[in-house]
Formats: sequence, structure tokens, C-alpha cells
Amino acid sequence: MFLHHSPFWLRAFFPGFTWRIPAKDKTIFLTFDDGPIPDITENVLELLAKFDAKATFFSIGNNVLKHPDVYEMVNKGGHSIGNHTFNHMNGWKTDDAVYLENIEKCQQQLNLATQLFRPPYGRIKKSQSKVVLKDKQIIMWDVLSGDFSADITQEICLKKSIQHTRPGSIVLFHDSIKASKNMLYALPRYLEHFRAAGYRFEPLPM
Repeated sequence: MFLHHSPFWLRAFFPGFTWRIPAKDKTIFLTFDDGPIPDITENVLELLAKFDAKATFFSIGNNVLKHPDVYEMVNKGGHSIGNHTFNHMNGWKTDDAVYLENIEKCQQQLNLATQLFRPPYGRIKKSQSKVVLKDKQIIMWDVLSGDFSADITQEICLKKSIQHTRPGSIVLFHDSIKASKNMLYALPRYLEHFRAAGYRFEPLPM
């Protein structure tokens, strides 16, 4: 069970985190978690290029290590890159020192200056976030596509993503094997819908 839209009470409970970017113009901030993955991430990059869209990729350090050529494609595509830990760690279940070391290990693997961090599953202890926020932004999301869920159809994934998007929304998709079926159905239709409505897609500043 998950919420497609991050409610006010949840955002208020974590005021130091970034949930959306206040915007008066028609701007959307697409984000992709868990890559880079061969074929899947490459398909995402092709779709983004087709619609002249830029996005932010929250990369797992171990996937960057295993697929450096795909990571380089993202890096050279004009997209932003964020830290998503080295091993996709759940902060709620991980000792603080181990969690923070894993973030740093990912940062070294990314080999670039980025202040963007997204906790896997959106789960991070307050004690961990206090340290992370000293030199990073914790980027959450305004719209959760739900592409990872086997309990929703491709059509619902698309419908809910469109329904909850507004100017300044940070929208979360996944460039992962698990999410690929829903994501690769919803993403091109989502891009087409909002391009036709006059929106532009921008990366988050690193």
C-alpha cells in the first residue's frame, strides 16, 4: 500500500526535506531511482531525448560500478545525478555509521559533485538525516508513480501520475527491472500528455 501523492501532513513532519519545487510556471521535475540498468535506463534516456526532457537520476553506487557505460550515458545527457546509497540501504533497518558510510561510498563511485540524496524506500532515521543535511539536500517526491507495484495496472500507474502532477512536482519513476513494465508504458504517455499541455521537464540542480 502506498500513496501516489505526498500529503501535507507527511511533508510537514519532515520539513527539512525537499518534496516539491515551488513553481508558478509549467515545470516538472522527473526523477528515476535505482539505476543505471542496461537497456532499461537506455530506454528512459531515449524517451527523454524524444521529448526534449531532462531528469534527475538517483543512482545506486553498485549499479554504477557494474554498468559504467550506462552511467556515462546519463552523465553526458545533460541530466542531474543524485546519491541513492551504494547498496540501496533501508535507513530504518541500518546502523547510522554503516548507513552514512554507504552514502559516502556511493558518492565516491559517482565521482562528481552532487548535493542530491534520496533515501531508498524514503526511509531514513532522524539521526541519519541530521548528518546528511549538513552537506546534502534530501530529495523526496510529490508524486509517486507506483511503477514498482505489481498490484496496479499500467493504466492506473499512468492515470495517477498525471492526476497528481502540478507545477513544481517532483515525480518518482524507477529505471529498474522490477518497475520496467509499468514505467515503460506510463513514461512516454506521461511525457506526451504534459508536453501537449505546455510543460517542460527540468533536472534538479546538483
